Amino acid sequence: MDILAQAKQLEAQGKDIIHMEVGEPDFATPQPIIDAGIAALKAGKTHYTPALGLPELRQAISSWYQQRYNVDVSPSRIVVTPGASGALLLVMGALLEQGKKVLLADPGYPCNRNFARFVEGQAHSIAVDASTNYQLTAEHINEYWDEDSAMALVASPSNPTGTVLSNQQLLELSAAIQTKNGHLVVDEIYHGLTYDEIETSTVLAVNQQAFVINSFSKFFGMTGWRLGWLVVPDEYVSVMDRLAQNLFLAAPTLSQYAALSAFDDETLAILEQRRQILEQRRNSLLPALKSIGLDVKATPQGAFYIYADCSRFLNEELPDSMALSQYWLHNAGVAVTPGNDFGSHLAQQHIRFAYTTDEKRLLEAVERLSHIQSKT
Repeated sequence: MDILAQAKQLEAQGKDIIHMEVGEPDFATPQPIIDAGIAALKAGKTHYTPALGLPELRQAISSWYQQRYNVDVSPSRIVVTPGASGALLLVMGALLEQGKKVLLADPGYPCNRNFARFVEGQAHSIAVDASTNYQLTAEHINEYWDEDSAMALVASPSNPTGTVLSNQQLLELSAAIQTKNGHLVVDEIYHGLTYDEIETSTVLAVNQQAFVINSFSKFFGMTGWRLGWLVVPDEYVSVMDRLAQNLFLAAPTLSQYAALSAFDDETLAILEQRRQILEQRRNSLLPALKSIGLDVKATPQGAFYIYADCSRFLNEELPDSMALSQYWLHNAGVAVTPGNDFGSHLAQQHIRFAYTTDEKRLLEAVERLSHIQSKT
């Protein structure tokens, strides 16, 4: 976000900036969802919903699990939240307390660590690399779990690497954590955005006791509407109800009514077209980045990020990815995210590229980087 703020300042000064730093595609919310939100507003749907969410939306999400994954999830287990961040807050609040730990992959989404701290828990970051596709494994659980560990949180597809966990890997993780009497939480907010005909299945297909975090922001394109959901075991529904009432009362009402149209055939057709565009962007950007000397050790299978080793470009004047990202921003007009945003393991030699803008602009960014690096 600091890089974004600097980029906006440079734009205000008239500099052309190509944005590859923030995880928000350039697509607007699909029109059927917008129309549904407008209709709800005109109909006066402006009052609170129940804390667990609009009953019709919880049912629609339940039907989505049946339609997409052939998995039965009772609407009673679904909690609608203000974005996936609201879901994360509920999970951390329910499963962590002072001194208890959550096991996380490093690199990984930075806010996970911060939510753990917020509820007085501890984030135990575990270094991962391309040998495990940048994912936690059952072996990690067996090696690092201790008496203070309460939960493990994984993401598939992941941020920043875009890698995916298979059903077999999810099954192995589930089994390892169950032997520890712990909880598995799976961030599935990039579901729907996978490539190379890779099919992602919800962890609920192999473990109905897992906690699942999802969102209307990524696949469904509703970032600013601030709407997500959480699937919990039956025994945690009342806990989530109480927490939600105290922390945020309910998710935004208009957003919930708008999201009822997210699962319509017309909307899904639009979203599939966008998924194909993102796949094409990845297919163009990935070899372009490699051609200028960036090393991508794991091909992203989903989301819209490429996590690249930038060691080749580091030197005494540009000793780490933070300095390099600043240099690229101010001298090439290319905004990217330094690896230290995502943890500490080899973070200073990695950069995340988000392919969230037009393909032509992405390739222009690579040209700019190639040109400026040829001068150093």
